[in-house]
Amino acid sequence: MASTPAASPTPPAGRYGDDPDERSRVPWLVTVVLAALVGAVVVGWIGISALRDPVQWKTIGFSVHGADTVDLTFEVTKDPESTASCRVRALSQSYAEVGVKDVQIGPGARTQRVTVVIPTAELAVSASVQTCDPVEDAPGAP
Repeated sequence: MASTPAASPTPPAGRYGDDPDERSRVPWLVTVVLAALVGAVVVGWIGISALRDPVQWKTIGFSVHGADTVDLTFEVTKDPESTASCRVRALSQSYAEVGVKDVQIGPGARTQRVTVVIPTAELAVSASVQTCDPVEDAPGAP
C-alpha cells in the first residue's frame, strides 16, 4: 500500500485573509504615530500657556483667626527680576467677599512663598488668590 503525502498544516496563502503578522504591524505603527502627535500637542500647549501667563500662583493654605483676620499662604512664580501685584480675598460661608488685600511681590527667587494677613469684616471660611499680574514699570524708570 502506497502512502499518500500528508496534508500541509497551513492553509493556502490568502484563503483566510491577510497574514496576521502583517495586519498587526499597521495598527501598532498608527498608534505610535498618533501618540507622538498627541504628546507634541500637549507639550506645545503647556509651553504656550506658560508664555501667556507671566505670573502664576498656587494657594498653599489658609488659617482663620476669628471674625477679624485670615492668614493666607501662597506661592508666586514669575520672572525673578520683576514685581507682581496679587489681590487676595477671604470669603464667608455664603461666598460673600468679607476681606480683600493687594500684595506686592518684589524681585527675588523665581518662586516665592508669601503669607499675608487679610483683615475681614466677618467670619471667613476660605481665602484665596484672586489675581496676580506683573507690575509695569513707571514711565521713565530705568
